[in-house]
Amino acid sequence: MVVTGVGAVSPLGTGTDLNWRRVLEGRSGVTRIDRFPCDDFPVRIAGQVPDFVPEDWVDRKDVKKMDVFILYALAAAQMAISQSGLVVDESNGARIGCIVGVGLGGIISIEETHKAFLDGGLRKVSPFFVPKIIGNLAPGQIAMRFGLRGPNFAPASACSSGAHGVGEAFRMIRDGYLDAAVAGGSEAAVAPLGIGGFAAMRALSTRNDEPGRASRPFDAGRDGFVLGEGAGLLVMEEREAALARGASPIAEVVGYAANDDAFHITQPPPEGRGAADCMRLALEDAGLDPGKVGYVNAHVTSTEANDANETAAIKKVFGEQARRLAVSSTKSMTGHLLGAAGGLEAVYTALALRDQVLPPTINYEVPDPLCDLDYVPNAARAADVEFAISNSFGFGGTNVCLVMRRAERAPGA
Repeated sequence: MVVTGVGAVSPLGTGTDLNWRRVLEGRSGVTRIDRFPCDDFPVRIAGQVPDFVPEDWVDRKDVKKMDVFILYALAAAQMAISQSGLVVDESNGARIGCIVGVGLGGIISIEETHKAFLDGGLRKVSPFFVPKIIGNLAPGQIAMRFGLRGPNFAPASACSSGAHGVGEAFRMIRDGYLDAAVAGGSEAAVAPLGIGGFAAMRALSTRNDEPGRASRPFDAGRDGFVLGEGAGLLVMEEREAALARGASPIAEVVGYAANDDAFHITQPPPEGRGAADCMRLALEDAGLDPGKVGYVNAHVTSTEANDANETAAIKKVFGEQARRLAVSSTKSMTGHLLGAAGGLEAVYTALALRDQVLPPTINYEVPDPLCDLDYVPNAARAADVEFAISNSFGFGGTNVCLVMRRAERAPGA
């Protein structure tokens, strides 16, 4: 299974190359919220996409028919398909699917429409309201735009949604149901209710005076996650078919697993049991010895429990090798994109394998005794890595692990 194209929209900007350059520079995309009044909010920072122009990706007349999360997904899909060189036509469209995970869906449009309804009644409700807010219209709009007639759906598994999208596409291609797929996640929840809901849970950082330093995974001073938005999508294809048409693989997906903690609605179980089991299952699915893994793109969100528990889970799976593993969190730069996080982090992991350079964990300043691994602190690092893992864990105990491989070392390449 090869990844032949990727697309990224994030708080670091619109465009894959721009995203990757800023990741390797260790840039933060977290800023003061500027799209709605929030002076009376306890949280006044977020990872907002700074430069997205919908009309660059969608006809002006169609913009009003789509929520922001759908627009982000369409842009990322166009990037990924363009890079892949995959031509979709009547002969192959039925064998190409689209699986895009979405967590909260069209919360921005829900807020706007509810206000319009209260102010002006039912006549103010757009006929496009429902198609704007439901999660499956992210992959649905992509399918209609590009003629993808294979299976099309939107996993809704909180912060694992995007990774579930990648994993289920991988499984469908491997099992022969599809030849190719566009997969990943999209989310746009930087809205009063999005910020307010997570703030009410006391899940968000309140480092309002230092936005760029607020997301600080593994650091002893972490005080909550930063809500972000965007999309990360990959074009995945059966390897031999991709090579036969002259594609240039970015990386391979070689293993996938999903499970559940069955423990708590928001908290992970002690010592990261579910996460550890998920990583083991994914390695088994890939037929891979843990000792072959050189890098982990961690799920860690910059919260006290999640960061310590994922560290413990990594130790359980890798034993003494955990001390030699490179582990980093790109959420330190993007914030937490909820349903889009797993898709975007799979994009970053694929690019790390392609370029043999590991993203940093920025804002790592004060070590935490419970988080004592190599977190690639504050600066990107050149590395010789053949296999990498991308983890995604979500509310409800849902866990996903993806195993990826450097493309140039694929068997027969």
